[in-house]
Amino acid sequence: PPGPIAQLTAQLICLVRVRNMRPSNLAAVAVAGLVALVTCAPGAEAFLDGRTAAGRKTSSSRLQAATGYKLGAKTTGTLLNNRYVVETLESAVPDGVKMSEVALLRFALAFPDVKEAERALKSALSWRRGAGKNIVDSAAEAVATATANGGWDNEAVRDAAPHAAIINKYIGPKSVITLSTDDGDLVYVIRASAIDDKKLMDEATVEQVCDFFLYAKEVHNLVANARSEQTGRMCSVIFANDISGVRKAPDRRFSKALTSSSDRYEDLYPSLAGPTMILNLPFVLQAFVGLLKPLFPKSVQERLVFKRAPVLAGLTELTPLATSERTKTSFVKEVKTLLP
Repeated sequence: PPGPIAQLTAQLICLVRVRNMRPSNLAAVAVAGLVALVTCAPGAEAFLDGRTAAGRKTSSSRLQAATGYKLGAKTTGTLLNNRYVVETLESAVPDGVKMSEVALLRFALAFPDVKEAERALKSALSWRRGAGKNIVDSAAEAVATATANGGWDNEAVRDAAPHAAIINKYIGPKSVITLSTDDGDLVYVIRASAIDDKKLMDEATVEQVCDFFLYAKEVHNLVANARSEQTGRMCSVIFANDISGVRKAPDRRFSKALTSSSDRYEDLYPSLAGPTMILNLPFVLQAFVGLLKPLFPKSVQERLVFKRAPVLAGLTELTPLATSERTKTSFVKEVKTLLP
């Protein structure tokens, strides 16, 4: 059967024809395809901007993370409710391999059946000890360096990324960034239109870009798990995909790299992803939101939000989210209002 991107494109083409829109408006179809891509396969992961959570008391949310718990769930209570599966997984971790209770808890939440949880964990551990070992080791060392002085040295993390000399020229704070909410969740923001994906892919291979994305996922995973332990609140990654300025579909090679890394996301980092927000859709697509959501899997629909984000839309680039406390605060407040 056709995937969500193909279904979406076909439906919008029909709508365009029925409404006798001019051919130039077919660009909206490409934009919608990109929306589907970044929603189903979030990639081009950003790094942290170095600000830690304010530690304020969180309010509960009806919108759950990908599986297993609501935003704002208490770590201790969630562990108690899944203690049997977590302890079973602890016994399955090989000697010499470090996996925190929170890391194991995420597998328990995603796979309540013990046997399924064990299979998923063993598969992830196989990658972490094999093909992904360099990525895992580099991320751990980078996070340790970044937090050595009690703050966050973002350049240490960026410089340690796989193939950073090539990729950092195209993916940086102008186009991708991760912030912290006052409650402690991570908010990953990407503005696809600010990435020159064709030039990037002319210099880097699909495999290199995929490794870069996986490294960033691992950084998010390490920070989220540590924060969940330290604050007593389960930390999730909220995705904020800013569609401002998008006028064409992404480079085919770039899409392949995104898909390759994102296909592994739930396998390697279960119960980490929170809501996915598609922000600042072009006006012509606003009326089609009701058609968009049903095309995605139910698990995606439950955490999918289509909204306008005026603070984000007003930025010519994302850098002020890291350099201006006022701008960051305004956007973080905006994010809170966008979530149900």
